[in-house]
Amino acid sequence: MGRLILVRATWDPEASVWVAESPDLPGLVTEADSLNALEAKLPDLVRDLIEDDGGSAEEIEIPIEVVASFSLRIRARAPAA
Repeated sequence: MGRLILVRATWDPEASVWVAESPDLPGLVTEADSLNALEAKLPDLVRDLIEDDGGSAEEIEIPIEVVASFSLRIRARAPAA
């Protein structure tokens, strides 16, 4: 089994996309309009980056962990004293 690749996905409210980057795989930067679309893009992108980096002919399984986060602000009335 290959080493775990951590992917951090953050919501960009201005562009309305999830932006994904990985500290474990230089060059992995992508965006998608949903987490499902991001999930669909990641396998090929990771595979391409690893193989472009001189991967061997041996086929291995590579675990990918996606950590998604977003922030928001809401307005609400303060509770009565």
